[in-house]
Amino acid sequence: MQTVGHWINGQAAPPRQDARLGDVYNPATGKVVRRVELATADQVREAITVAAQTFPTWRETSLSKRTGIVFRFRELLNERKDELAAIITEEHGKVLSDALGEVSRGQEVVEFACGIPHLLKGGFTENASTGVDVHSVRQPLGVSAIIAPFNFPAMVPMWFFPVAIAAGNTVVLKPSEKDPSAANWMAELWREAGLPDGVFNVVHGDKEAVDTLLTDPQVASVSFVGSTPIAKYVYEQATAAGKRVQALGGAKNHMLVLPDADLDLAADAAVSAGYGAAGERCMAISAVVAVDSVADELVAKIAERAKGLRVGDGTRETDMGPLITGEHRDRVAGYVDAGEQAGAEVVLDGRDVEPDADGSGFFLNPTLLDQVKPDMTVYTDEIFGPVLSVVRVEGYEEGLALINANPYGNGTAIFTNDGGAARKFQNEVEVGMIGVNVPIPVPMSYYSFGGWKNSLFGDTHAHGMEGVHFFTRGKVVTTRWLDPSHAGLQLGFPTNA
Repeated sequence: MQTVGHWINGQAAPPRQDARLGDVYNPATGKVVRRVELATADQVREAITVAAQTFPTWRETSLSKRTGIVFRFRELLNERKDELAAIITEEHGKVLSDALGEVSRGQEVVEFACGIPHLLKGGFTENASTGVDVHSVRQPLGVSAIIAPFNFPAMVPMWFFPVAIAAGNTVVLKPSEKDPSAANWMAELWREAGLPDGVFNVVHGDKEAVDTLLTDPQVASVSFVGSTPIAKYVYEQATAAGKRVQALGGAKNHMLVLPDADLDLAADAAVSAGYGAAGERCMAISAVVAVDSVADELVAKIAERAKGLRVGDGTRETDMGPLITGEHRDRVAGYVDAGEQAGAEVVLDGRDVEPDADGSGFFLNPTLLDQVKPDMTVYTDEIFGPVLSVVRVEGYEEGLALINANPYGNGTAIFTNDGGAARKFQNEVEVGMIGVNVPIPVPMSYYSFGGWKNSLFGDTHAHGMEGVHFFTRGKVVTTRWLDPSHAGLQLGFPTNA
């Protein structure tokens, strides 16, 4: 059986004979399809050292050459995105169309990074004082560690590494050990695009690998996406070690539906945002906040649509795939049990499932719970599965107060035809990313992604200009030249090489 090894210094490192190995499942069949080598601290430090040694040369590589490599990576990814999507579907389980969508959203950040020369431009003031000029520059940090989750094995790493690399940093990526192959595939694509050896490295592993990345003195920055408890741990450990950190945590995303909303549109959105990728999205809608006067009708419309979803192997004509592991499937089912015992009404019971798949995959059907109260665990906890909870409120003010009282502040949405209500909501809600009649408000790459409260640790969001600033630091230079200097005759056409 194939073993997924590390990618260090431009090549796949052969697995060590004494290596610890983890199983990689196809969640649709429940079968182990390959194994992954779990790095020791020494192996992680080897990758970090390679990246640190490569950094000075890559930093001094011209912007034009760096940008050209990013452009070539973009073109290769466009040509071969179906390959990457198939890998994601096999190891994560999401349906192929969703995997292709993940690749496309990651590709947006690659395209954003292609404009890095403009994004790194500094400012210049001539004669700020008599004979004195002042200018500013942005320079790369060094080795950038990226710790990515299982739910988006391609897109989340691409939130970070295109900007980091284009800005002149080197990268050590630790993907989830549950679906590791996408990272190695992207590493090979970087090599094909002409990226110098040592700029992009991949190490696989568990907590030992993570802790090494957080504490090694050669690492300058850490980017993390995952659950809130781990995000907090990453932030505390890495900042204590003097690193720059952006740690994106968990979520409990609400969708407030007002009485004047188009309920068909709202129901479609709730089903799409609640059950897409089996609910394993940090931007998934997990709580529909419905005003009482329309709640019955809305719940009926959501149930009608959810009943028709085809659940099964993502390579087939299905709408929703499995959960990532059997343990996670059982955990999500346990939340449904707890909600039912606490008094929630089980409108759709996903625990009874007959998927379109071979073998014993990790499936759970779409589940809809009504009459959910704020003290139930199905509401308080991030479930990360296809469980949609409906919380009933009397009106806008009660719905807003419910959302603002939640410890998470990642994403939220309001469905209404009242522009004044929507404007009031976007101004008053304490959440980082807001959708108005848009259920999954993931920003485009030239804006930045990130939440508030317990959904983000650190001050900087992902990609966009905040991402550029995260992976660089500024200098201001004040200059006085007493005598002019001459470069001599140069009749050739000037170039930017």
